[in-house]
Amino acid sequence: MVGSALVRACEARGWTNVITRTRDELDLTSQEAVRDFYQREQPDAVIVAAARVGGIHANNTYPAQFLYENLAIAQNLIHGAWAAGIRRLLFLGSSCIYPKHAPQPMPEDCLLTGPLEPTNEAYAIAKIAGLKLCQYYRKQYGVLFHSAMPTNLYGPGDNYHPENSHVLPALIRRFHEAKERGDPEVVVWGTGKPRREFLHVDDLAEACLHLLELEAPPDWVNVGVGEDVSIAELADKVKSAIGYTGTIKFDTSKPDGTPRKLLDVSRMKDLGWAAGIPMDEGIASTYRSFLREQEATGLRAR
Repeated sequence: MVGSALVRACEARGWTNVITRTRDELDLTSQEAVRDFYQREQPDAVIVAAARVGGIHANNTYPAQFLYENLAIAQNLIHGAWAAGIRRLLFLGSSCIYPKHAPQPMPEDCLLTGPLEPTNEAYAIAKIAGLKLCQYYRKQYGVLFHSAMPTNLYGPGDNYHPENSHVLPALIRRFHEAKERGDPEVVVWGTGKPRREFLHVDDLAEACLHLLELEAPPDWVNVGVGEDVSIAELADKVKSAIGYTGTIKFDTSKPDGTPRKLLDVSRMKDLGWAAGIPMDEGIASTYRSFLREQEATGLRAR
């Protein structure tokens, strides 16, 4: 999803020399494969958008895989870039790197000030390690390796797996299928009370290219919209965008996760960038994309 958005943003700028690889074309967990790729292509700059990702269920069920694969991706791409003589790299992390009970909104300097949310601790540790690798390679070797920490993302090309996807694509699929079947209700995990911030992936792509154009970006910076909604409010928005007329039921036996995750985006605004896609518009366009993807090639569901 993120890689495709980055390609769209680059093409909109008229950039024709964008190098990409799919998961099937390049195994980023293989140090040798990454080294050979860098030596062969010699890119001027690298954006690390690849990761093994998922929602609460996936993070809880596969913590060893999430930690191992994301650590391997980070170390192979970051160290490999330095070894290949690449001077610029942008690593994409996640807002889950911050403590479970971080101040809200979460500033960049609250990193490592408290325990992480247990349900996504493995993923968060890997992303913190990638961020720190960039920071210390920059400090020790003088390369311009830096990081962006996006909030929850959504948009075209998302993962719509019924169990392993993030909350927004999971809700889109659930409400759509309930509408198609005529189900009287849709079940949403948790109490509906936790609050989350959502950023359209095309906004993230624009933020990444903005950061790459800065001569002296910070070691890491939050990328979000600076506003959040409750999961109950999100469910209502998705329900409205899809045109589902049944009721919503909350399964309180399922975990809520972190009570609130809202990023402090003041540093990014000071750098000259702010999100531009309103949430209702973004959800509606994402649902249209969902329908096109379902019609054309089938939904991405890993």
